[in-house]
Amino acid sequence: MKLNKLKVGIIGTGNIGTDLLMKVLKSSTLECGIFAGRNIESSGILRAQQLGVPVTDRSIEYIVENPECCDIVFDATSASIHLKNAPILKRFGKFTIDLTPAQVGMFCVPVINLEDALSVDNVNMITCGGQATVPIACAISQVQPDVRYVEIVSTIASRSAGPGTRDNIDEFTQTTRNALCKFLGLERCKAIIILNPAEPPITMHNTIYALIDKPDMEAIKRSVDEMAQKIKKYVPGYSIVSGPVYENGRVTVTIEVVGSGDYLPKYSGNLDIITCAAVEIAEQYALMKAGSQWKK
Repeated sequence: MKLNKLKVGIIGTGNIGTDLLMKVLKSSTLECGIFAGRNIESSGILRAQQLGVPVTDRSIEYIVENPECCDIVFDATSASIHLKNAPILKRFGKFTIDLTPAQVGMFCVPVINLEDALSVDNVNMITCGGQATVPIACAISQVQPDVRYVEIVSTIASRSAGPGTRDNIDEFTQTTRNALCKFLGLERCKAIIILNPAEPPITMHNTIYALIDKPDMEAIKRSVDEMAQKIKKYVPGYSIVSGPVYENGRVTVTIEVVGSGDYLPKYSGNLDIITCAAVEIAEQYALMKAGSQWKK
C-alpha cells in the first residue's frame, strides 16, 4: 500500500532551510506544503519556485492563516525568532523541529532518544556540533561511567557559517554544553566553535576530549565505532578519522562530517548533519502517524 506523504512547512529560506527543502523533496514520506520566508526574492524562495514548491514571504503568519498546509514545521530561523514562533506552533498543534539553539523543546539526537522525541510537540536539534559530538561522548560514557569532564571543539569552514550561525555563536556554545551535561549526567562540560577561514574551505571536524582515569580502550573503541555506524545511516558523510586514543588521562576522538551536497557544498558538513538529523526525525514521525512501527 502506498504511503501518503505527510506535509511539512519550512520557516526560514536561508542555507539550512533550503537544504532541508532539497532533502524533503527526496523523501518517500514527506512533502513540502509551504516554504516560508520574509523576502520573496531570496535565492532560497526563487529556487523553491523553480521546483514548483509553494512559497510565501509571510513566514509563520502564512501557517497561522492556512494551518492545513502542514503537519510538521521545521524552524530554520534563529533562536530569538523561535522563542516567538514556538507558542504559536504549539497552539496550532504542529509537531515542531527546531533547528535553532533556542532550547525550547526536548533536546534530540536521533541515535539517542528519537523514540521519546516523537511523543512531544517541540524537538530541539541542539546544534551541528551537538549532533556530531554528543552521541560519541555518550558512547564513551556508556562503557566508562566514571568520565569526569568532557570538552568538544567543532571546527567549521568560515564560508559555511552564514548570518544565522554567526548571530547565534553564544547560543551555539551554551546549548551544546547544556546538551552534553544533560545526556551525560555531568556538571562539567565545555563546547568551543572555531570558524576557520582557510581556502579552500575545510570540512567540518569535531574533537571530543573525555577525562577518564583508567579507561577500557577496547570497550570504548567498540562503543564509539558502533555509534558512528548508527549515525552514518542518516548522515552518510559522518566518520571517525582519529581515535579513540588515550594519553595524559584523556581519551580523544576526532570526527569528520562531509556534506551530501544536496544544496550546500560538501565542506558544509556542519549544516548537513543537523538537516539530516531533522529530516530523520520528521520521517520517523510521518511513519508513526501512518501507523507504521517505529524503526530503530
